[in-house]
Amino acid sequence: MKFTAKQIAELVGGRVEGDENVAITTFSKIEEGREGAITFLSNPKYTHYIYDTKASVVLVDEKLELEQSTPATLIRVKNAYESVAHLLQLYESMKPRKTGIDSLAFISPTAKIGEGCYIGPFAYVGDGAEIGDNTQIYPHATIADGVKVGCKCIIYPNVSIYNSCRLGDRVIVHSGTVIGADGFGFAPSAEGYDKIPQIGLVTIEDDVEIGANTCIDRSTMGSTYIRKGAKLDNLIQIAHNVEIGQNTVMAAQCGVAGSTKVGDWCMFGGQVGMAGHITIADQTKSGAQTGIANSIKTPGQTVIGSPAIDAKSYMKSYAVYRKLPELYKQIAEMQKQIDELKQQK
Repeated sequence: MKFTAKQIAELVGGRVEGDENVAITTFSKIEEGREGAITFLSNPKYTHYIYDTKASVVLVDEKLELEQSTPATLIRVKNAYESVAHLLQLYESMKPRKTGIDSLAFISPTAKIGEGCYIGPFAYVGDGAEIGDNTQIYPHATIADGVKVGCKCIIYPNVSIYNSCRLGDRVIVHSGTVIGADGFGFAPSAEGYDKIPQIGLVTIEDDVEIGANTCIDRSTMGSTYIRKGAKLDNLIQIAHNVEIGQNTVMAAQCGVAGSTKVGDWCMFGGQVGMAGHITIADQTKSGAQTGIANSIKTPGQTVIGSPAIDAKSYMKSYAVYRKLPELYKQIAEMQKQIDELKQQK
């Protein structure tokens, strides 16, 4: 891949400052820039790197004001982060895609495989499974009986998709993820815990991406849902009968307990925990390690803490919390003075 700064500017709707003919062949981080690479600057914390980066081209926001000149050619765009994302998507789409079925893969005679698919060695496709056109299934992935996978999906190595689960189009599932394992359902009895059969499934809609080693449990009845456009990071637990709304994003190690419904366009930091049988309103934002024990009914709230409270209230409370040792000393001193006054009487 080789482009000039002028060509890249045309692709992202940007404006060139510097040599528009400088050639680009790769990407780099701004602090590790090298000749022939394009990088970007969107976080102000990294601004100092732009003055001596060895990258040939840097994507920057239109409004960025520099204190001195930079050796690199700049391309000014409305949003540098979005522009580099667009370029990386273009770069990824230009890579050759694997096709064909490896002789070491096992495919049931009753499975249906679409056109242009890739199925790697030691992958397993079970009875009655359906794989859409141009989907890639990498080595050691397991597609169990009755599973339906849409078009242009990528199933990376060692993914396990249990029987009857449904995946839409352009779904990406990273290594080690398990979709459709039994929900955690047990009924206490005099002799221990009786397993409640989990007879439902998991439905994953279009354009969802699921990180490595994430677990999405099948429902007791009906379906666990991951709605269109949702993005789940690595090491996330989604319990049975949960619904994750459209375009909601979750960072690593989040956990959602059974039958909780999460709205659209929500954002959750790492290690957020949600109790079961609650509802989270659309556009809720939650800081890392928040514990959400009750329903959030008002859309657009930002919550922090455990149990979760409004972020502004949390900050005010935390400001007091940090002063507790000092306040405790003051209270102790006041109590001492009160005791002395009582003795004087």
